[in-house]
Amino acid sequence: MATTAGEVPRVYGGAAGWISVLIPAAIFAWLTQFLAPVAAGETVLIGVDWVPSMEVRLSFLIDGLSLTFALLISGIGALVTLYSTQYLGRHPEYPRFVLFLLLFMAGMLGLVLADNLIALFVFWEITTISSYLLIGFDSDSAKSRRSALQALLLTATGGLALLAGMILLGTVAGSFELSVILGMGDEIRADPLYLPILILFLAGAFTKSAQFPFHFWLPNAMAAPTPVSAYLHSATMVKAGVFLLARMNPALGGTEPWFWALVIAGGFTTVFASLLAVRQTDIKQVLAYTTLMALGALTLFIGAGTSDAIKAAMIFLVVHSLYKAALFLMIGLVDHETGTREVEELRGLARKMPVTFLAGALAAISMAGIPPLIGFIGKEFLYKAGLALDTGQLWVTGTIFAASVLMFVAAGISVARPFLGRLPDRLSATHEGPAAMWIGPLTLGALGLLFGLSSGLAETWLVAPATWAVYGAETKVDLYLFREVNAAFLLSLATFAAGLVLYLAHRRLRAVMARAIEISPIRFDPAWDRVLDGLKALAAWQTGILQSGVLQRYMVTILGTLAVGLLATFWAKDVLSPIDLDLAGELDTLQFTQFAIVGFICAGALLAACTSSRMTAVAALGVVGVGVALIFIMFSAPDVAITQLLVETLTIVLVAVAMLKLPTLGLRTEARRPWHAALAVAVGGLVTLVLIAVLQGDIDRRLTDYFEAASWPEAYGRNIVNVILVDFRALDTFGEIAVVVIAALAAFALLRGTRGRRAAEGEGE
Repeated sequence: MATTAGEVPRVYGGAAGWISVLIPAAIFAWLTQFLAPVAAGETVLIGVDWVPSMEVRLSFLIDGLSLTFALLISGIGALVTLYSTQYLGRHPEYPRFVLFLLLFMAGMLGLVLADNLIALFVFWEITTISSYLLIGFDSDSAKSRRSALQALLLTATGGLALLAGMILLGTVAGSFELSVILGMGDEIRADPLYLPILILFLAGAFTKSAQFPFHFWLPNAMAAPTPVSAYLHSATMVKAGVFLLARMNPALGGTEPWFWALVIAGGFTTVFASLLAVRQTDIKQVLAYTTLMALGALTLFIGAGTSDAIKAAMIFLVVHSLYKAALFLMIGLVDHETGTREVEELRGLARKMPVTFLAGALAAISMAGIPPLIGFIGKEFLYKAGLALDTGQLWVTGTIFAASVLMFVAAGISVARPFLGRLPDRLSATHEGPAAMWIGPLTLGALGLLFGLSSGLAETWLVAPATWAVYGAETKVDLYLFREVNAAFLLSLATFAAGLVLYLAHRRLRAVMARAIEISPIRFDPAWDRVLDGLKALAAWQTGILQSGVLQRYMVTILGTLAVGLLATFWAKDVLSPIDLDLAGELDTLQFTQFAIVGFICAGALLAACTSSRMTAVAALGVVGVGVALIFIMFSAPDVAITQLLVETLTIVLVAVAMLKLPTLGLRTEARRPWHAALAVAVGGLVTLVLIAVLQGDIDRRLTDYFEAASWPEAYGRNIVNVILVDFRALDTFGEIAVVVIAALAAFALLRGTRGRRAAEGEGE
C-alpha cells in the first residue's frame, strides 16, 4: 500500500492501535491471578487432549519460572505495542507488523507455559517463523532479508536438533509431559541416552540464545525495527533458549557435562560479547552485544546449578529484561527524533528530551549495577554466587567481574554520552517524543528503581517462585540492597572504579579492539556467507550428478542402491542362514493356472527387455500389469485387481499416444544391456529372498487383528482394504487424491496453453 503525493499517511494510533495494546495488557492482567498461589509454592496445570492417539496434550504448566516469563512477555509486549503506535503508526504496513508481533507474542507465551514437549516445540517454531518475519519486516532492504534468513536458518536448525532430543527424552521418560519429566531427573541422568539428549537440547538452546559460536546472528537481527529489537532480542525470543535450560535443569542438570558445557560456553560468550559491545558506535549495536553478555551470564549460572547460582540467574533475568527493553525503546526514541543512533553524533540531548533521559538514566544505572536500582542487587548476587562455588569459582567470578566492568562502560556509552555535554547546533530543533513512546521506557526504569528500593516485591512474586521451579526444590531466597561490607561488595566497588576508568578511555579502547578484530583470522559473519556459498556449490555438484536428465542413469542408481542396501542388510542381520527353502515342495503345491500366469508375466517382461520398439515395450509392460492383476484375482482381491487393470489401461493409452511422436529405440544401449539385465536379475532375486524371509518369519498381526476387529464397529465397513484407505488412512488417501488432482490440473493447463499457442500461430500465418 503506497502513499500518493500530497496524501497524509494514515496513523494507526486509534482503535486499531489500542486493540494491539489491550490484547497483551489483558493477558498480563489475567496472569496476575496466579501470582498468589504460585508465590505460595503451588503449580497450576491446565490442559486438554490435543492428539490423544499420539499422547499429545495441549497442556500448560504455570509455576514460578513460566509465570515470571509470561508476565515479562505480556507486560513488555503491551508497552512495546503502545510504543509502536507512534514509532511505526504512519508505516503503510503497520497492520502487518502488529500481526507478526502478536503472533510472536502468542508463540512465546505458549512456549514458556507449555507442559507438553511436543506443544513446546510447536510454539518454539512459531517464534522462529514470526521472528523471521519481524526481522525481515523491511523486505526492501537486502540487509534485513539477509539477517532474517540467517536467524531463521540457525535457530530452525537448532530447533530440529531440539525436536530429536525431545523425542528421545519422551521415550526415556515414558511421557512427554514436563510435569512428569521434571520429577524423573535421576532416572534420566542414569539412562544411556542422557548424553545424546543433552547435546541435542544444548544445540537448540545455544542457537536460540546466541551462545558462542552461534552468537553472530543476534547483532545482525538489529536490522529489525526498534520495537522488534526491544521485544524479541532483549526480553523474549533470545531468552527462549535460556528458558529451556532453566526449565530442563531439574531433569538434565547436575552432571559434569551439563556443568562444563554451560559454564564454559556461557562464560566465554559473556566476556567476548562485552568486549564487542564496547567497540560499537551504533548504540543499538552496543545494546545488542550487551544482550549477548546477559544471555551468556544466565547460561553460566544455570550451568553452575547451586541454589545461590540459580537465585542469581533469576534475579538477573528480571533485571536484564527491565533495563534492556527500556534502553532499546529509549534509543529508538532518540533515533526517531534525531535521525541517528551514532554515539559520536549525539550530545546534550538531556536538555531537549528530559523525560527520555530520565528513563534511559534509570535503565543505564541499573545496567551498570549502581544502587539503589535493582541492577545493583542482581550484580551483587552474581558475585556472591560465583564466590560460593566449589568448582570453577575463579572462572565464574572473574568472568562476571570483567563483564560487569564492560557493562558499566556500555551503560555510559548508551546514555551518558548522547544525553550529557554540549548540545550540537544541528540538534537544537530536537524535542521530546510523544508520550506513547516514553511511557514504556519510563515505566520499566521506574520498576527497576521500585524493585531496588523494595526488593521484597521482586523476591516474593517473581524471583523466589522462579528459583524454586528451576532448582527443583524450595530454597531460601532473601534479596536485599545492602547489609554488610563483604567480598561481593568490594568487587562492586572495584567494578565501579574500573568501569569509570575504562569509560573515560573507551575511545582508545575501541580503536585498539577494532585493529585487533581487523587482523583476526576468524570472522564469524563473513564465514557464514562462505558456509552458505559452500552449501550452494555442494548442492549444485550433487544435483549435477543425481539429476543428470538421463532416465537410464536414474534407474541404475536407484536399483543399484537398493541392491547394495539389501545385500548389506542380509550380511549384517544374517538373514539367509535361517531360511528353510524347499523349492521342490513349494513347486508341487502350485497349480497349472499359477504356472500359466507366471509364464505370462515372464514372457511380457522378456519382450519388454528385448524389443527395439517403444510401442511393443509399452504393450509388453501392460502384459506384466495384467498378469499381476490376475494374481490379485486369484487371491480374492478383486477391487485391487480392478484398480490395477484401470491403471495399466490408462498408462498404456497415455504413453502410447506420446510414443507415437518418438523414434524407435536406438542401439546405443546394446552394450549396456547385459549389465542392465544382471542388475535386474540381482534386484529381483534379492527382493524374492526378502519376501521368502518375511513369510518364513513370525508375522506381527497386531495391526491386522486391530483392523479386522475395528473395521465394522468403528468404520461400518466389511471390506477391510476399503475401510483402511477411506477411514483409518483417510488423510493419506486425501493427500494422494490431491496430488492426482493437482497433476491433472497442471496437465490440463499445459495442454490448454499449447492449444492456445498453436491457434495463435495459425491465426498469425
